[in-house]
Amino acid sequence: MTDAIGRKRWVIPEGFIPPQSMINANRALLSHEAACLLNAGDKEAHVRITLFFTDREPVGPYKITLGARRTLHLRFNELSDPEPIPPGEDYASVIESDQPIVVQHTRLDSRAAEIALLSTMAWPAD
Repeated sequence: MTDAIGRKRWVIPEGFIPPQSMINANRALLSHEAACLLNAGDKEAHVRITLFFTDREPVGPYKITLGARRTLHLRFNELSDPEPIPPGEDYASVIESDQPIVVQHTRLDSRAAEIALLSTMAWPAD
Protein backbone atom coordinates (compact mmCIF):
# COMPACT_ATOMS: atom_id res chain seq x y z
CA MET A 1 0.00 0.00 0.00
CA THR A 2 1.63 3.23 -1.07
CA ASP A 3 -0.76 5.81 0.39
CA ALA A 4 -1.42 5.87 4.12
CA ILE A 5 -5.06 5.77 5.22
CA GLY A 6 -6.51 7.79 8.09
CA ARG A 7 -5.77 10.90 10.08
CA LYS A 8 -3.16 12.01 12.59
CA ARG A 9 -5.57 13.16 15.34
CA TRP A 10 -8.65 11.36 16.64
CA VAL A 11 -11.07 12.03 19.49
CA ILE A 12 -13.15 9.60 21.54
CA PRO A 13 -15.33 11.91 23.66
CA GLU A 14 -17.02 9.05 25.54
CA GLY A 15 -14.96 6.77 27.74
CA PHE A 16 -15.86 4.54 30.67
CA ILE A 17 -14.33 1.28 31.88
CA PRO A 18 -17.09 -0.79 33.54
CA PRO A 19 -16.02 -1.43 37.15
CA GLN A 20 -17.15 -5.07 37.23
CA SER A 21 -17.23 -8.12 34.98
CA MET A 22 -19.05 -11.42 35.02
CA ILE A 23 -17.94 -13.73 37.80
CA ASN A 24 -14.91 -15.76 36.64
CA ALA A 25 -14.65 -13.80 33.37
CA ASN A 26 -11.59 -14.72 31.37
CA ARG A 27 -9.73 -11.98 29.45
CA ALA A 28 -12.06 -12.32 26.44
CA LEU A 29 -15.13 -11.49 28.57
CA LEU A 30 -13.52 -9.00 30.96
CA SER A 31 -15.29 -5.62 30.82
CA HIS A 32 -13.05 -3.21 28.95
CA GLU A 33 -12.74 -0.16 26.74
CA ALA A 34 -10.56 -0.32 23.63
CA ALA A 35 -9.20 1.78 20.82
CA CYS A 36 -8.74 -0.35 17.73
CA LEU A 37 -5.86 1.22 15.80
CA LEU A 38 -4.97 0.54 12.15
CA ASN A 39 -1.74 1.67 10.52
CA ALA A 40 -2.13 0.71 6.85
CA GLY A 41 0.86 2.82 5.85
CA ASP A 42 4.46 1.86 5.20
CA LYS A 43 5.95 3.71 8.20
CA GLU A 44 5.80 2.88 11.92
CA ALA A 45 3.42 5.18 13.82
CA HIS A 46 4.23 6.74 17.20
CA VAL A 47 0.92 7.24 18.99
CA ARG A 48 0.25 9.43 22.04
CA ILE A 49 -3.00 9.26 24.03
CA THR A 50 -4.11 11.98 26.44
CA LEU A 51 -7.11 11.41 28.73
CA PHE A 52 -9.45 14.13 29.96
CA PHE A 53 -11.59 13.77 33.09
CA THR A 54 -14.63 15.48 34.58
CA ASP A 55 -13.00 16.71 37.77
CA ARG A 56 -9.21 16.60 37.42
CA GLU A 57 -6.36 17.52 35.11
CA PRO A 58 -5.62 15.46 31.96
CA VAL A 59 -3.35 12.42 32.16
CA GLY A 60 -0.83 11.42 29.54
CA PRO A 61 0.64 10.91 27.23
CA TYR A 62 0.35 7.15 27.04
CA LYS A 63 2.83 6.20 24.30
CA ILE A 64 2.25 3.34 21.87
CA THR A 65 4.21 2.23 18.82
CA LEU A 66 2.12 0.82 15.99
CA GLY A 67 4.06 -1.01 13.32
CA ALA A 68 3.66 -0.34 9.62
CA ARG A 69 0.79 -2.32 8.07
CA ARG A 70 -0.37 -3.48 11.52
CA THR A 71 -3.41 -3.27 13.78
CA LEU A 72 -3.65 -3.09 17.56
CA HIS A 73 -6.68 -3.54 19.78
CA LEU A 74 -5.51 -1.42 22.69
CA ARG A 75 -7.42 -2.00 25.92
CA PHE A 76 -7.51 1.18 27.97
CA ASN A 77 -7.81 -0.81 31.22
CA GLU A 78 -4.38 -2.36 30.48
CA LEU A 79 -2.61 1.01 30.19
CA SER A 80 -0.45 1.81 33.21
CA ASP A 81 2.13 4.47 32.28
CA PRO A 82 1.84 7.25 33.34
CA GLU A 83 -0.98 5.81 35.52
CA PRO A 84 -3.77 3.20 35.34
CA ILE A 85 -7.19 4.44 34.25
CA PRO A 86 -9.69 4.13 37.10
CA PRO A 87 -12.71 1.92 36.35
CA GLY A 88 -16.12 3.52 36.75
CA GLU A 89 -14.89 7.04 35.96
CA ASP A 90 -15.93 9.03 32.88
CA TYR A 91 -13.14 10.20 30.57
CA ALA A 92 -12.46 11.25 26.99
CA SER A 93 -9.37 10.64 24.90
CA VAL A 94 -7.38 12.47 22.25
CA ILE A 95 -5.23 10.14 20.13
CA GLU A 96 -2.39 11.70 18.14
CA SER A 97 -0.03 9.98 15.73
CA ASP A 98 2.93 11.05 13.62
CA GLN A 99 1.52 8.92 10.76
CA PRO A 100 -2.06 8.66 9.47
CA ILE A 101 -3.99 5.92 11.30
CA VAL A 102 -7.63 4.84 11.69
CA VAL A 103 -9.24 4.59 15.15
CA GLN A 104 -12.37 2.71 16.23
CA HIS A 105 -13.77 2.81 19.78
CA THR A 106 -15.14 -0.35 21.41
CA ARG A 107 -16.51 -1.21 24.86
CA LEU A 108 -17.41 -4.62 26.26
CA ASP A 109 -19.63 -4.44 29.33
CA SER A 110 -20.01 -7.83 30.99
CA ARG A 111 -21.45 -6.65 34.31
CA ALA A 112 -24.58 -8.70 33.55
CA ALA A 113 -25.12 -12.05 31.85
CA GLU A 114 -26.60 -10.12 28.90
CA ILE A 115 -23.25 -8.83 27.61
CA ALA A 116 -23.30 -5.42 25.92
CA LEU A 117 -20.89 -4.45 23.15
CA LEU A 118 -20.59 -0.90 21.83
CA SER A 119 -18.46 0.05 18.84
CA THR A 120 -18.17 3.27 16.84
CA MET A 121 -15.63 5.15 14.80
CA ALA A 122 -13.66 7.82 16.61
CA TRP A 123 -13.95 11.40 15.35
CA PRO A 124 -11.09 12.45 13.02
CA ALA A 125 -9.97 15.84 14.30
CA ASP A 126 -7.74 17.06 11.46
